[in-house]
Amino acid sequence: MIAKPIYVLNGPNLNLLGEREPHIYGHTTLADIEASCGRTEAARKHGIIFRQSNHEGQLVDWIHEARREADAIVINAGGLTHTSIVIHDALKSFSGPVIELHVTNVHRREAFRHHSYISFAATAVICGLGPEGYGIAVNAAAMLAARMS
Repeated sequence: MIAKPIYVLNGPNLNLLGEREPHIYGHTTLADIEASCGRTEAARKHGIIFRQSNHEGQLVDWIHEARREADAIVINAGGLTHTSIVIHDALKSFSGPVIELHVTNVHRREAFRHHSYISFAATAVICGLGPEGYGIAVNAAAMLAARMS
């Protein structure tokens, strides 16, 4: 069986990583994270489709695309994590593993960040590992996809 890519989807404001609130999110940019994901073992086996949008509907469209094209999804939905039932519903339609990812430990932050609609659709959640969490999430997604095949 030929491995399909792992989709790494990023939501609103993640294009500002490295600039926005560096005391919380650090100085690593989204481009730096994309490059590090490309160096993972999972990327060598599956390939990575790495995308970011500030628009909820675009994320939903990519999740729908992933239903045909991807073995797994890693998603950092940003603030939409706490508000988007439509992203939750789209993820529920995906048959492969879904890893919910956050750069920070959302449970040590404001109370509104403790609730996630994404978690209800996720196979696993990774949070608080900083930008390095992306590579861990991509490799975990590949491992889970292999178990499901």
